[in-house]
Amino acid sequence: MSFIEVKSLSKEYRIAKPEKGLAGAVKSLFHREYTVKQAVKDVSFSLEKGEVVGYIGPNGAGKSTTIKMLSGVLLPTSGMAKVGDIIPYENRKENAKRIGVVFGQRSQLYWDLPVSDTFDLYESLYSVPQKRFRENCEFFTELLDMKGFLHQPVRQLSLGQKMKANIAIALLHDPEVLYLDEPTIGLDVASKKILRDALKSINAQRRTTIILTTHDMDDIEAVCQRLIMIDQGQKLFDGTLDDFRAKYHDGFIVKLEFEGLFPIWQESGAYALLEQEEHHWLIKAKPDMSAKAAMIDLIEKYDPMNLYVQEERIEDIVRRAYTLNETA
Repeated sequence: MSFIEVKSLSKEYRIAKPEKGLAGAVKSLFHREYTVKQAVKDVSFSLEKGEVVGYIGPNGAGKSTTIKMLSGVLLPTSGMAKVGDIIPYENRKENAKRIGVVFGQRSQLYWDLPVSDTFDLYESLYSVPQKRFRENCEFFTELLDMKGFLHQPVRQLSLGQKMKANIAIALLHDPEVLYLDEPTIGLDVASKKILRDALKSINAQRRTTIILTTHDMDDIEAVCQRLIMIDQGQKLFDGTLDDFRAKYHDGFIVKLEFEGLFPIWQESGAYALLEQEEHHWLIKAKPDMSAKAAMIDLIEKYDPMNLYVQEERIEDIVRRAYTLNETA
């Protein structure tokens, strides 16, 4: 059996319909009508221990709702989730000891306390053996480059420093699973790189299973080995990044640079000329053509001075996948 099992998981919310006017307000006291919002619809997947998975989707897709059910915060309407041998929403205390959670901007830090004091509070909360706790404090302080602000009050810290501290707190008790919801939102490029490198090291050294929800596709490419995409509460894709590119790929761009006058463009069903400047062309090759075949063909036809292949960014491919789902 896989380490995390999710089978036909669904979550519905009943939302009261607002009534207009005084009469409507009085009526709603005695008879209130509801609409049903299905946040997650029959989602199934399984994860092996030590996997790093990107769980992506547009706003309102059901990402955070799924994470909250896996962490035991929400009770599903139907279906089942199991983390290890625990059903998280039925054994919340036991589940909490085995997971770490960071929900975006919702800090676990105390405003007026230094980060080091907050660490001590969590040592008592999780009953971590003192020796192991001190080892973890040193390990994550070094890994997340926190020495310079460990004894500063939280109110004096930058957004990136707070996020580093929150991730460290989530890992001090050696959780088997780490749930991260938008961990790099609002961070500068340097802070993002430190966090991404740290997550890769944590996974490699401690085999911590990581589920990452994010809108930053650079996070996915840098950290994740697998991608699960949902939209409107339903799973659309589950596989490797290479599989994802293959499914939603829409060709690639080739830049040809010329010395002196460029040759005459030859119309072809294999390519589309996107841009024609004095000394270069931008050409889009069709999706079913390999980069190698395109390069050989274009060199033979046009003899460019230089030729570069520009693969589509994962962010552009994700955007296309969402659009295809909306029009389906």
